[in-house]
Amino acid sequence: MSIQGLGVVVPVHGELAPVLPLLHTLCGDPVPAAERPARVVLVDDASPVPVDADALPAGVELVRRAENGGFGAAVNTGLAALAKRPTGANSDEAAIEHALVLNSDLRLPEGFCAELLAHARPWMPAVVGCRNVGEDGGSGYAARYFPTVSHQVVEWLVPLASQRHRDLLHRAVGHDLEAERGTGMVPVDWVSGAVLLLPLAEVLAAGGFDEGYFMYTEEVDLQLRLRRAGIPALLDADLEVRHVGGASSGGEARRRRWLVGARMRYARKHGNVHLLRAGMTAATTANLVWNAGRRAAGRDVAPLAVAREELDLIHRAGRSLPR
Repeated sequence: MSIQGLGVVVPVHGELAPVLPLLHTLCGDPVPAAERPARVVLVDDASPVPVDADALPAGVELVRRAENGGFGAAVNTGLAALAKRPTGANSDEAAIEHALVLNSDLRLPEGFCAELLAHARPWMPAVVGCRNVGEDGGSGYAARYFPTVSHQVVEWLVPLASQRHRDLLHRAVGHDLEAERGTGMVPVDWVSGAVLLLPLAEVLAAGGFDEGYFMYTEEVDLQLRLRRAGIPALLDADLEVRHVGGASSGGEARRRRWLVGARMRYARKHGNVHLLRAGMTAATTANLVWNAGRRAAGRDVAPLAVAREELDLIHRAGRSLPR
């Protein structure tokens, strides 16, 4: 008997091999039936080499997208698949109530899905996440406050980069340290999209993820809209997953353009994009002065080139979808 009412969505764009350990953890042969989700949907977001269905563990459903739409679009495709009752052997399964969205490069502890759902059930409907750590054991700071202009300006300031291990700076960029150091189920503004347990019907009623975000910030946007509808977000501080990285495509330049473009879209929808651009432009001026001092001290840095790149991101990223 699988975990009744729980479906899992794993979006992937790229090679299948890095994703297989996660899929085997969810529904591989050694996993007891009582710890397996009722359904697992792998969404192939138009990978350059299409995912081979024959290479998937038994029980994993494959859904292909014709076009690479980014994280939110791929998850929406998976949620729509979960909302449809399967035909054939699984047609007697109960309808899916809860959708667990997982990044493809996660490693889960034994019994994770059953334990997360058991902790979350008394709070439902809600969005629930958990702690995540990198391969070095460092925290991913899964619990955060809704973004403000000051959070993003502080994060943009290069002179503060060496101080970001300090509590003051963590708070200044929006990390919820009280939740980070808490136990049990902790109410938060939003939780990282690496692990998202979602109430399926309510998310679909809210329109799902905004597909105008290609990558980054789409989970913040969704959780803000759900909060306005009375659905909270919580961090399960007693559970932790490992985020190994390496399953996402694109280099650092592309990642930064996606990130800044997403933040500008969020500011247009929920804040003041003009104020955000002004604040980040002022931070770039401070970065220019700082980098000029570093250059004078013999560091290998090109202050004007860095400033031009930053200004290009601030004033052009997000005006079109950054593929």
